[in-house]
Amino acid sequence: MGDCCVSSQAEKSWKTLNKDLERITALEQAMTYTARPLVATGIALAFMALTGLVTAVLIGFDPLGLIVVAAAIIGAYMAINIGANDVANNMGPAVGARALTIGTALIVAAVCETAGALIAGGDVVGTVSRGIIAPEAVAETQVFIWAMMAALLAGALWVNLATWIGAPVSTTHSIVGGVMGAGIAAAGFAAVNWPTMGRIAASWVISPLLGGIFAAFFLMIIKSRIIYRPDMITAARYWVPILIGVMGGCFTTYLALKGLDQLFPVSFGNAVLMGLVVGLVLTFVMRPVIRRQSEGMENRKKSLKVLFNIPLIFSAALLSFAHGANDVANAIGPVAAIVHAVQDGGASDQVGIPLWVMLIGGIGLSVGLLLFGPKLIRVVGSEITRLNAMRAYCVALAAAITVIFASWLGLPVSSTHIAIGAIFGVGFFREWYHERVLNEKRVDTTSPAEVRKRKRIVRRGHFLTIIAAWVVTVPSAAALSAALFYLMNLIAI
Repeated sequence: MGDCCVSSQAEKSWKTLNKDLERITALEQAMTYTARPLVATGIALAFMALTGLVTAVLIGFDPLGLIVVAAAIIGAYMAINIGANDVANNMGPAVGARALTIGTALIVAAVCETAGALIAGGDVVGTVSRGIIAPEAVAETQVFIWAMMAALLAGALWVNLATWIGAPVSTTHSIVGGVMGAGIAAAGFAAVNWPTMGRIAASWVISPLLGGIFAAFFLMIIKSRIIYRPDMITAARYWVPILIGVMGGCFTTYLALKGLDQLFPVSFGNAVLMGLVVGLVLTFVMRPVIRRQSEGMENRKKSLKVLFNIPLIFSAALLSFAHGANDVANAIGPVAAIVHAVQDGGASDQVGIPLWVMLIGGIGLSVGLLLFGPKLIRVVGSEITRLNAMRAYCVALAAAITVIFASWLGLPVSSTHIAIGAIFGVGFFREWYHERVLNEKRVDTTSPAEVRKRKRIVRRGHFLTIIAAWVVTVPSAAALSAALFYLMNLIAI
């Protein structure tokens, strides 16, 4: 009897211990889940603090030097947000198509973004963000410094908010809105170059529309010439080398205009000629490669995706390089302007970018991408519409062609708007093609509304969120920048 009581008590003790251990394990898991975002935030704050410390050592601890330190910290914050938001447009399609894993995409993008920023990031930037505000309107040194500081901080805060809600926005438009708002607060509405702002506003429509049209066009070629042919493999052997050649030629032209032009002058005609040569050579080189790669393939659509994986990976890397070369100026351009104003006094149309400022931008892009990039990469790659290698190829090619086309027309366009517009173009074209050309009845009128939404090829919720974020980017950044400018002036007084 005594043994039974002892055994029963021991069993109860073990049950109690197991329950306690389960509670502790659950608590540890909850703490780990909760602390994970804080780790990324902590690393980002540490990078910003290190940036400030290094800047203070280089510039000094006098009052003017502390202004530069503050600008460098805000510039690092902006670079982190650009990496977290903008880079998703380049890597999202490749990840969504499963040509790259999220980890590999982060590494490739980090290397290419940093290389683009440091190698072809440009020796000169306009301190008033491409002529948005007349330099003479903010000629007083203190006014100019606070205007640039407010614009940079407002742009960074807006991009941070957009990343948090999962909306890919244009960092260029964010900083442009910031400069406009600070300029209006400093010198009134007359200081703004309204014709330039009008062209930027027009690009809200032009950029995604062109991207969507080009992406849909190439997807139509792939569907009509390859996928819906009796012998898909034979059709692919003929068309895939041509498509790869077109992509190679377009990216050569794209990089010549948006990357090499920062190292040495390249005219539009020469850039196109370079693209034609590379495209033709690549087409002939890839014919035997595609023939060997397609040997033994089954005559089905899934087999074709393999042929597009390598071109898609290269396109993502090249887009990241070009993005690093161009959009790094959104983070470090105002910082360079403030450094120039502190050291030489007043505003200037063009200023040189010191190497240490360029390093802040290049490294900041990679830090933001590695810490916070996966969220937007998933949104762009899989949550707007489903992408495979062929659809993602169309998105990447459309992005390059649209930038070239816009450069030829002299239109200011956003790489973010182009890429997202191309993804929407692919999705909406698929909806139209399956319903109108293939006569597939994909419109569900019997299921509940929530079920019908999930069956659509393009998720309308993301569509409306992103469009709304695009529309309010410039005015929101401008209003925030104006408020920050007034606040900084009050503190300075």
